[in-house]
Amino acid sequence: MMSLNRYRLKHLRSQGHRGARRASQLLERPDRLIGLILIGNNLVNILASAIATVIAIRLYGDAGIAIATVLLTIIVLIFAEITPKTIAALHPERLAFPFSFILTPLMRLFLPLVMAINAVTNGILKLMGFKPDAQEGEALSQEELRTIVTESGSMIPGRHRRMLVNILDLEQVTVNDIMVPRNEVYGIDLDDPDDTILTCLQESTHTLLPVWHEDINDIRGVLHMRNLSRVLRNGGLSRESLLEEVETPYFVPENTPLHIQLRQFQQKKLRMGIVVDEYGDLMGLVTLEDILEEIVGEFTSNLIEENEELHALGDGSTVCSGTISIRELNRQRGWDLPTDGPKTISGLALEALEAFPSGHVAVQIPGYLLEVLEIEGTLISKVKISPADDQPALDHDH
Repeated sequence: MMSLNRYRLKHLRSQGHRGARRASQLLERPDRLIGLILIGNNLVNILASAIATVIAIRLYGDAGIAIATVLLTIIVLIFAEITPKTIAALHPERLAFPFSFILTPLMRLFLPLVMAINAVTNGILKLMGFKPDAQEGEALSQEELRTIVTESGSMIPGRHRRMLVNILDLEQVTVNDIMVPRNEVYGIDLDDPDDTILTCLQESTHTLLPVWHEDINDIRGVLHMRNLSRVLRNGGLSRESLLEEVETPYFVPENTPLHIQLRQFQQKKLRMGIVVDEYGDLMGLVTLEDILEEIVGEFTSNLIEENEELHALGDGSTVCSGTISIRELNRQRGWDLPTDGPKTISGLALEALEAFPSGHVAVQIPGYLLEVLEIEGTLISKVKISPADDQPALDHDH
């Protein structure tokens, strides 16, 4: 009875399982259930001891007391304690549900005796400083639930387990962990000539395009590509229509947890937000698809981008773009690069180097070796990463 899985028991009870319903009723007051079982257990053991002692004395005299004690102890331990309780622990449902048919009427029959004995034992417990009525809640913490999901084995398919764990992780991840950084934002600059804007519209693979003037921090709105036909006039671009069709931008603080942002997208019926820092400067974009990918994994449309940004080598190392997110690289390669600081590999390398590199340099962080391969202006554009558990620490200039 005590080995029953309480959550499975609740599930079976909700399905109308009679044995589960009776077992649940008995377990609502475990002190009474234990009292009933121990009354029966001790009654039988003491009775067996008395009968065995009488028989042994008649057969062997005073020596029979020792003989009865040894034999009865062995018999009780093997056949009445260890064997049946081991079987019950291994198959609790198979035994508990049928036995609940017996324990339920016995509980009603011996309830006055059980209550009297429990009253005495509870009084002793209170004198000792214990609170017999205080029971720990059955609510699971997030980490306990994560353990249940990850240890569920074949009960839950592996892909579903990963999705459930990713949902639990949403509280630990913020929008700046998954956003498209500002230098990679694809959109329309109203200062560009019409031909450039038309090319941007024609080559876009996105549904929503931010529209800004002069500087990306001056966001004027978001253009939905379903309205593209309304901004074209006689094969050309109508800027007036373009400005009329843009929707008001939705701004998101950079440290917003993903589970909150997902709820905001649902409530506001939006799919894209402009991520800004505490000073109001644009940091990047976050979309509903980005959050969903954190749960279900990358969509097919992103596979090409992944291959372009990340290339695994035969020696276990990986060459990747400096702008790839650390979380994405960890997910793709099964690594454990730190995510509590910089969000990109470029930022991680700069933090480790403590200075901007002037050429090909390497630096070791716990467990990994980072090699800067290419630099474009003020951006580290290509980095080689190798697991470095067994390699000696390197100086910055090697």
